[in-house]
Amino acid sequence: QVQLVESGGGLVQAGGSLRLSCAASGNIFRINGMGWHRQAPGKQRELVAIITSGGQTNYADSAKGRFTISRDNARNTVYLQMNSLKPEDTAVYYCAAEVTEYGKLRQDYWGQGTQVTVSS
Repeated sequence: QVQLVESGGGLVQAGGSLRLSCAASGNIFRINGMGWHRQAPGKQRELVAIITSGGQTNYADSAKGRFTISRDNARNTVYLQMNSLKPEDTAVYYCAAEVTEYGKLRQDYWGQGTQVTVSS
């Protein structure tokens, strides 16, 4: 089994910054893509940013220029640095990872989510 644990959420004023972390642990052979998604109240979950094992990144238009995704492969950890936060960034942020466990096929895992609230 694999667990993803997020941390770093909280309450911040508009214009402020937060750094989210997500550490994967368990029966991990390899992690391919890792990413961050978010879900605001009454809205569907949406992709924020993704990063491949080789470091290639892709961002939602809403995140470009303000958010930076990175990862530490040795620690099985992905980060999301969020700057210039806006009230519309308020959401529960979830990390996800494409994990191949020993003896198993690759599958997606999700964290439990961390709340980010941006006040105006």
